[in-house]
Amino acid sequence: MAELISKFEALGLSADKAKEAAANKKLAPTLDSLITSTGQTEFTKPTGMLIYTLATTATKDKTPHADYIARAIVAGRIASTEQLGAATKFCAKNDPSAEETAFDESCGVGVVVSDEEIAASVQGAIDSFKESLTKERYRALGKVLGAVKKLPELRWADSGKMKAEYDAQILALLGPKDERDTPAAAKAAAASPAPKAAAAANAAEPNKWKPASLENMFASGDISRLHKPGENPQIKPELTKEHLATTKGSVITRFPPEPNGFLHIGHAKAINVNFGYAKTHGGICNLRYDDTNPEAEEQEYVDSILETIRWLGFEPHNIFYSSDYFHQLFDLAVKLTEKGLAYVCHCTGDELEAQRGGKERGPRYACKHRDRPVSESLAEFQKMKEGRYASGEAILRMKMDIQSDNTMMWDTVAYRILYASHHRTGTEWCIYPTYDFTHCLCDSFENITHSMCTKEFFMSRESYYWLCDAVEVYKPVQWEYGRLNVTKTLLSKRKLLELRDKGFVRALDDPRLFTLPALRRRGVPALAINAFVRELGVTTADPVIDVVRLDNHIRDCLGEIAPRIMAATHPLRVVLENLPEDHFEEIEMSYKPNDDSFGTYTVPFTRVLYIDSSDFREVDSADYYRLAPNKSVGLQGISRAITCTKVLRNADGSIAELVCRFEPDGAQAKPKTFIQWIADCPKLGSPVRLDEVRMYNPLFKHDNPKDSSEVPGGWLSDVNQDSLVVVKGAIADVGLWDWIKRYAATKAGRKELAQHNVENVRFQFKRVGYFALDKDTVLAPADIESGQIGSSKLIMNRIVTLKEDPKKGSA
Repeated sequence: MAELISKFEALGLSADKAKEAAANKKLAPTLDSLITSTGQTEFTKPTGMLIYTLATTATKDKTPHADYIARAIVAGRIASTEQLGAATKFCAKNDPSAEETAFDESCGVGVVVSDEEIAASVQGAIDSFKESLTKERYRALGKVLGAVKKLPELRWADSGKMKAEYDAQILALLGPKDERDTPAAAKAAAASPAPKAAAAANAAEPNKWKPASLENMFASGDISRLHKPGENPQIKPELTKEHLATTKGSVITRFPPEPNGFLHIGHAKAINVNFGYAKTHGGICNLRYDDTNPEAEEQEYVDSILETIRWLGFEPHNIFYSSDYFHQLFDLAVKLTEKGLAYVCHCTGDELEAQRGGKERGPRYACKHRDRPVSESLAEFQKMKEGRYASGEAILRMKMDIQSDNTMMWDTVAYRILYASHHRTGTEWCIYPTYDFTHCLCDSFENITHSMCTKEFFMSRESYYWLCDAVEVYKPVQWEYGRLNVTKTLLSKRKLLELRDKGFVRALDDPRLFTLPALRRRGVPALAINAFVRELGVTTADPVIDVVRLDNHIRDCLGEIAPRIMAATHPLRVVLENLPEDHFEEIEMSYKPNDDSFGTYTVPFTRVLYIDSSDFREVDSADYYRLAPNKSVGLQGISRAITCTKVLRNADGSIAELVCRFEPDGAQAKPKTFIQWIADCPKLGSPVRLDEVRMYNPLFKHDNPKDSSEVPGGWLSDVNQDSLVVVKGAIADVGLWDWIKRYAATKAGRKELAQHNVENVRFQFKRVGYFALDKDTVLAPADIESGQIGSSKLIMNRIVTLKEDPKKGSA
């Protein structure tokens, strides 16, 4: 191990990275072999990194001449990742030793693109997008950069020089980024004093949040350079011809979830990758349920998966099930067995583990059934199908390579016995194919061109290709990308079930979880989730993303789509002593300042009001700008201030109500702060009383609850006991009912409310946060019409807090 680490460090790898590579049983021998083939022991860092990249992507069938490529790297003939990709593609179909000239031409060996040529080509591409760039500015960069990278004349250009030239020309055209490009800067600019003309312009054309586009997601990185349909080599040339005749050269992807649970935030990335890649390349994406385990699958999850995909804004071109192919899969299992490449095994689980080296990873050896006659395995497989064995008594295994460094080649199980009713086929079958047998063959049946999955399936690539070739069917290309991990949560189905079963959460759509139904229930817009995953892009890294980044997208999105109303989670009664008992006014309020498209609503103003208790202190301070004894504060939407003159208490000493004076207009300087308020006016349904307000906080205390160094007591001990705070007695102004009434009058609103999809009813409670109706809400149609609570029951979920300085003076 020490010798390998030293070798790998000579490539330019860090000590930690070299140690990690040496411990990788698949990567280490490949990388060691490539280094040896070069005949060198010292490397420049660029050369070493190319050799390392070659080792991480090389497979026996895809890169049969990897040693030749490694020597070409050391010789300086292959000097960039673009050339390395071209070399890998060339060597998959050709012998470079016999066709060196063709190799050099295909890989751009010796091609030099001058700085002048780079500048002219970049300029031409930017000019073709000038109208879009002028309108969208920096938001259009993804598609422009993607176009530049696809220019054939720049294929072998120095990527660093090309990017530098591109950045310089974009800066010259657009200038530095300003408030037009950054929503946060736009908000800050809007908060500062501005000339009246500029303010009017901002009111007429408010700054809009611009989420990252699908095009931007695929504009750079390895995913921007994937193969074209038909370029992947097949075991027989006619397979390519048949594939292209069927697909007409179109991109076909698939999203293949197992219907044994709700989709989670990581699946949002997978959905965007698969559906998005097909969409941006003019292709199609199918939904295929991987329903090969009847013991875990439920119709509830089947329905939820499709609903979630549609909620995110995608529509499958076709909806398939792995069970659609059960007969074809069985026939191919028989074919594999007839070719001597599969056998029936009767070993126990312990025996299988021992054959694979045991816990100590010792020597591996073949199963005693591996070399049984083909006829015997065929007969035994038929017995399995007929139900003549109990579950666990027999399995069908693929005869692969038990001595391979790749664990997925250790005679993987193809079929097992399960006596369970399938949600579609009932009890027709008692044997079911495994994921490793099913997945690649279903991809083949559907002519998938790009089989995209997360990196934990990297080791499965070799077995994927092996099986397709073994049964001589079309072989798609598997490509892996980094999965999405988010702090302060867990996505494991087993752990989510444990949280539910032990009472830490109410259900799998509990808004504290990061399943997509849970996020939807909390009120998170699909647009914000899509923007989050698209901004991250598609790489092979497995980063852990701070949940704050998702929260920021949610805030930015809600800032554009949520109406503002006044609410008090802990209301405090205020009596305006100098107004008559029957005082009544109507005040017009804006649902969203500076955006007339949201409209206005009217609230009553009476002698008795409610404010939020957080807007009052008995002890004043210099940095506090809200209400205190003998201190004045403004009321939102009203030009006059109120001054607290008296504090009345309950028998236990708590504050019962405040007595205030309604100051004459112009009697005081303009208040520094305007607080929210809700009038006591029962005849107009004010205040609107909320049955519950559920304040959600992170479910776990630490970023990674599975980290034993930070959470020695185990992940369950890290559950935040304050992750849900239920507030009773909260109130809101009548704009809440008015908005619900308006929403219910729209075609989309009627449809959503009829299906009780109430999470689209969202509000910003000023100075508190963003909230949405929870599905436990009861909305009576008569109450919506009248504006009175009646039999309705309003339950609000806090979606996300507002970003606000606690010392900030303005509300």
